[in-house]
Amino acid sequence: MALKYSTALIFCFALLLHSALLAQDEDKKITSIEIKAIPGLQFDKVRFSVAPGAEVKLTVTNSDDDMPHNMVITKPGSRADVVLAAQQLAEKGPEMNFIPKSPLVLWSIPVIYSGESKTIQFKAPEEPGIYPFVCTYPGHGFIMYGYMFVTADSKMPALENDENIPPSRRTGDQKVLDTESAAMHHHPKLHPYDNVPPYLYRVFIEGSSLASIAVHLPNQLSYCWDAALCQLQFAWQGEFLDNTDLWHGHKNAYAKVLGEIFYQEKMEFPIRIGSRESIPSPEFLRYKLIDGYPEFHYLLSGVEVHEIIHPNKEGTGLIRTIKVNNAKEPVWFLFKADGQVEYGFSKGETENGALKLSPDEAKEFTIRMTKSNK
Repeated sequence: MALKYSTALIFCFALLLHSALLAQDEDKKITSIEIKAIPGLQFDKVRFSVAPGAEVKLTVTNSDDDMPHNMVITKPGSRADVVLAAQQLAEKGPEMNFIPKSPLVLWSIPVIYSGESKTIQFKAPEEPGIYPFVCTYPGHGFIMYGYMFVTADSKMPALENDENIPPSRRTGDQKVLDTESAAMHHHPKLHPYDNVPPYLYRVFIEGSSLASIAVHLPNQLSYCWDAALCQLQFAWQGEFLDNTDLWHGHKNAYAKVLGEIFYQEKMEFPIRIGSRESIPSPEFLRYKLIDGYPEFHYLLSGVEVHEIIHPNKEGTGLIRTIKVNNAKEPVWFLFKADGQVEYGFSKGETENGALKLSPDEAKEFTIRMTKSNK
């Protein structure tokens, strides 16, 4: 009789143990994430969410025929620091997979070549937050990135307002991503885009910062916008860019201008609010595409400015449309008449190399910059 009771107790205990193990396995359910590195220096997914403390299985596949890539997940706010640390590896970079030894690095996938995949598994941080991931292969890290959002409710910001991802990926338009990916495969050398101008590249280019955006316009005109300085840096006439060295990840590579530069900014931020002598500290917000043309949004002295640039019909210069919202003081545009460019203004008065506009006039005005024939 005692033996029967013992057997029953053992059976019940086994059932309880089995149920506990099943519950434990359920608690440790793995969140699987798959990401591809694709042509154009980008990941096909630029963000994903996981629960705090979740077991994460991350697989990265290199679907780029031209270049190797890696992935590094960093502590919040550390992406730029890790990218700079990777650049400083110099000749040690290849043997370290361009992944610096740093407490800012949480997890990483080493360099993978076209067609390769690698997987890592880790426990997500218990602390909710935004954890960047980035490719730190030389020349890639300032434009090829995204983030892991650690949150209990899986909610992320609206895509168009998400400043943690590359600006061009905030449109939510999958066709843009598909077009870029396909075009890079068709034309891997000079011009991967088959579409008609306007279109843009995020590039490294001499004469501008690492946050440069090159835009090719109709009528064989192009310009470089510096998102770090929030200003037009230079413009040229002719063909667009040769990005071959940049796309192939060559060390210290830059895009090459394939035309004649006719305008070069010579002022330390030419748009000013209040005093013409007061140099602002601009803050880049975002850009959005309007009929294919990027409209840049930035702050000057706490005032939001929108700027969009079109070509003139003759193909000899640019038309800049600028909107200064809610300015309380005069708005200035400083320029140098150096004989290379002729200026025309839709509003305001010029005095001693500067255009002066009232707050009302500054709500929308245009600047015509035409290549001089002299």
